[in-house]
Amino acid sequence: YTFQVTATNSAGESPKSATVSASTTGGGTQIPATPTGLAAGAPTSTSVPLSWNAVPGATGYNLYQNGAKVQSVTGTSATAGGLTPATAYSFQVSATNAAGESAKSGAVTATTTNGGGGTLPKHVLTGYWQNFNNGATIQTIAQVPAEYDIIAVSFADATGQPGGVSFTLDPALNYSEAQFKADIAAKKAAGKKVIISVGGEKGSVSINSASAASNFANTLYTLFQNYGFDGVDIDLENGINSTYMTQALRSLSGKVGPSLVITMAPQTLDMQSTGTEYFKTALAIKDILTVVNTQYYNSGAMLGCDGKVYSQGSVDFLTGLACIQLEGGLAPSQVGLGLPASPRGAGSGYISPTVVNNALDCLAKGTGCGTFKPSKTYPGLRGAMTWSTNWDALNGNQFSNTVGPHLDTLP
Repeated sequence: YTFQVTATNSAGESPKSATVSASTTGGGTQIPATPTGLAAGAPTSTSVPLSWNAVPGATGYNLYQNGAKVQSVTGTSATAGGLTPATAYSFQVSATNAAGESAKSGAVTATTTNGGGGTLPKHVLTGYWQNFNNGATIQTIAQVPAEYDIIAVSFADATGQPGGVSFTLDPALNYSEAQFKADIAAKKAAGKKVIISVGGEKGSVSINSASAASNFANTLYTLFQNYGFDGVDIDLENGINSTYMTQALRSLSGKVGPSLVITMAPQTLDMQSTGTEYFKTALAIKDILTVVNTQYYNSGAMLGCDGKVYSQGSVDFLTGLACIQLEGGLAPSQVGLGLPASPRGAGSGYISPTVVNNALDCLAKGTGCGTFKPSKTYPGLRGAMTWSTNWDALNGNQFSNTVGPHLDTLP
């Protein structure tokens, strides 16, 4: 406010005095100072703990996430929750009292961790190892090339109980259980993850009830303890129930903890929209999900995220369909490209490993694209998967020798 004063008598009023200015306070208080010392603690896959210095005269604080107010607290700490795995967030804080709100503090940035799987490289190559002889090279776990970061043992067997699974080495492999376990332990010691895959073309495991979900988690955990598996791959090609599969995987996660690796290998049709059971399951467990490696083969032409039809066996098919997941709620770190390792590895859809690399570059860097170019890049893209390490071996390990080293060049 500004103020002036005049003098008066019977003769009239004097001119106004010089102006003086003064400001009122907010009910006896002043707007607090801007908070200092904002710091982020160790993030999880879905949350970031934050703390800051107390401000004299403040009665509360507002937390801002990417510029938008998300919380009001009375103390000097808060946890931002409900975040997406492997995503960077910016945070600021302001102080409040009856007089108003201070300016926002300087920003701090924190990146959430990957969904699940413990310590894995930013970009990974996944390969299925065949526990059967179908004409591909028979190999031990020890003979799987070091380029493979995740080895999915294929497959667990259904038991007579709903949701129950077991595993038995195929006698045709002439592979002792003791050596199998020792080879798994050696791979793990080398920083690799060895998981058990459930399903496949002929898999018939069904989880359609709470009891089946519990049995699935319990029998899988027994296999983990017996063989040393790090996690599970869901490759059920005859459909899944998102409600009970989610229950099963969360139960398993509760037994194993954050080191649990969970991968999925849905068919292309299973990931065409967020309303499919596979996609719903992936979104429901994205805080513990490692990667979804969609099988971009044996499917014919499909719709991309731009609504156009793309034929399998092309860069556009891979990038246009992967875009659906990347824009549908999964973190880039949870999206992988699944391809056959050789022309004999699938009925259709084989693509040269160099073209796979082009698709990876297109999604991660915006280079090597075909006619479809995503509106943005996804440098956190997780990597690639192949069926199988055995077919790869029969084909001179072309897939792992070409795609594996290339993943290390991605941002």
